[in-house]
Amino acid sequence: MRGLVVLVTLACLAGAQHQALIDYLERRLLAIEDRISLWHEQTARYASELRELKQQMVSQLETLDKEKETLRMNLDGVGTRVDRVEREMDYLETQNGAQPCVDVDDKLIEQEVTLVKEKQRAKYSKLSDCSDMISSIKAMKILKRAGGPKGMWTKDTNRGSGKIYVFNGTDDDTIHEFASVQDFTRSQGLSLSHNLKLPSAWRGTGHVVFNNHAYYINQEEEMMVVKYNIKNGSVTDSAVFPVQDHMPVYGLTPETVMDLAVDEEGLWAIYSTRQNEKHISLAKMDANSLDIEQMWDTNCPRENAEAAFVICGTLYVVYNTKQPGRSRVQCLFDVNDMVTNEEAPLVYFPKRYGAHSSLKYNPQEQLLYAWDDGYQILYKLIMKKKLEI
Repeated sequence: MRGLVVLVTLACLAGAQHQALIDYLERRLLAIEDRISLWHEQTARYASELRELKQQMVSQLETLDKEKETLRMNLDGVGTRVDRVEREMDYLETQNGAQPCVDVDDKLIEQEVTLVKEKQRAKYSKLSDCSDMISSIKAMKILKRAGGPKGMWTKDTNRGSGKIYVFNGTDDDTIHEFASVQDFTRSQGLSLSHNLKLPSAWRGTGHVVFNNHAYYINQEEEMMVVKYNIKNGSVTDSAVFPVQDHMPVYGLTPETVMDLAVDEEGLWAIYSTRQNEKHISLAKMDANSLDIEQMWDTNCPRENAEAAFVICGTLYVVYNTKQPGRSRVQCLFDVNDMVTNEEAPLVYFPKRYGAHSSLKYNPQEQLLYAWDDGYQILYKLIMKKKLEI
């Protein structure tokens, strides 16, 4: 009997423990279900917030795209208006012209009187019947960028030659020769050139190549014009330029103390001295002997001049600003008195990269070979007769 009581008691205790375990598990399951339910609610809320954020971002992106398109259209409109204003300004400048870049004072008037008297005594004798002058610049072609920011490149003005010559920099003793413009264009920099080693260094950017000879400026103790035979690699002649107290000929290109030029008449020297320090002077040279045939003091100022060239006996001086802008021919001097500075058209160059360090005219092609901040550029000229003015 006692054993039965014990068994019953044990069974009751076991049942109570089992029920307690079941109750505990049920409570834990309910807690887990509550947490899962809370997680679902939070997930749904986060998903809803993400959808709303996405919609807001899409809406803002659409608004930004519309604003971007509006801004682009406005910029296009501004660009069109700026181009129109530039064309109108160019037209007005062409029609009205700027005041000639000439300083008029008593000293200059006296010089003009003296110059007229000298011309009456010694009239310039033309070597050709050329009477062309620039009407406008037809086109610009940028060939490449090679070398430093300043230098000079040109083609031999001899009719049968197509060789290109490059004077890189403003102080060196090497000329880079190319067989043709095509070879120069294809070359990586100056790598394909044939190098000509000169017996003395050249100075500035005022050199020319004329009839298989390089004419360059050597400035050591005195100002020398050196004539170098390219074919046999020797100096043919040299001469001291018979002027004292040289000054840089161009205010914006101080490295060039003298600038040589070639046109239909032959060899010219463009220079400046302290005796006439505000203005540019011109001399006609004999290309064979380097003798000075005749000299002129022009009324073209040095200030803000960057380069010059000669065509049919007329000196064209190109001006710019210290912060490089748009170059223009604003002063000329005709040794034949066929055209005056006041009658000449104002010629503007196309927009470029900087300022010209050299401009070399080729009379066979009627092209200007220009060096502009390391870029080699060709300008095609439109000509007209001087008597048409």
